[in-house]
Amino acid sequence: MEILLQLIFSGIAMGMIYAVIAFGYQLTFQTSDTLNFGQGDALMLGAMVGLTLVGMGVNYWLMLPLVIIFGLFQGGLVERIGVRPAIKIKSEFGWIMSTIALGIIFKNVAENVWGRDDMKFPSPLPESPLKVLGANVLPMEILVVVGAVLMMLAVEFFNRKTIYGKAVVATFNDRDAAKLMGINTGLVITFSYALSSASAAFAGALVAPLTMTGATMGAVLGLKAFAVAIIGGLTSGMGIIVGGIILGVAETTTGFYLSTGYKDVPGLVLLLLVLAFKPAGLFGKNAIKKV
Repeated sequence: MEILLQLIFSGIAMGMIYAVIAFGYQLTFQTSDTLNFGQGDALMLGAMVGLTLVGMGVNYWLMLPLVIIFGLFQGGLVERIGVRPAIKIKSEFGWIMSTIALGIIFKNVAENVWGRDDMKFPSPLPESPLKVLGANVLPMEILVVVGAVLMMLAVEFFNRKTIYGKAVVATFNDRDAAKLMGINTGLVITFSYALSSASAAFAGALVAPLTMTGATMGAVLGLKAFAVAIIGGLTSGMGIIVGGIILGVAETTTGFYLSTGYKDVPGLVLLLLVLAFKPAGLFGKNAIKKV
């Protein structure tokens, strides 16, 4: 029982990282009907920049807001040079190839700047586990869960309580109507991409002490987060969280009780089932098109 609890706690921590990255997919989808397929590379860059700052003597807690600021600029750059031109010419696939291409470029730049070898990210908290309900839980895993929840709550507060956040919500509800009301929808879309990459960079700095940090770390995490977004629903914040926890727990328990070689199978099977029977996601709403 203790082992199962430990696996569940570890799965929740990993699942919340997936949820934060998937939350970034949701932000761009809601405002522009596009997705940043370079989210995993934004996470990787956040972790690498964070590692560099910590190596320069910057305190971990001060490093986190700096990484978020870096993510904001990186996401805005992706929207400006990769997504906006495709939206202007109404290209259905241009933004897909652009975000993938930029992700590959960022990965190559990282390999040339930091090298191809994985590196250890020093943990800001003690590495000795704590006892929670009889299970061993790393302090860093608790920080990951708390940090992920706070990040998503902060974005929700922004959307609901600030005038700029309401502009984002208005753009999501009806982009054309928002434009007629004087809202700069282009700027809102840029901001959604900036916030999307900032959340991914923040997730990278959070998860880095639990994994090895390297130029390839974002590929798998970004792909799994995309699966979480599809499973939970691209229009549901609660679905993103639930989907992340389901995938994280499924991976840890499968990896322990069956084999690490099968830990990715349950999530992929669930993804296929959701796509087959509920394409909008477990908590998503089917779009109603007027004819």
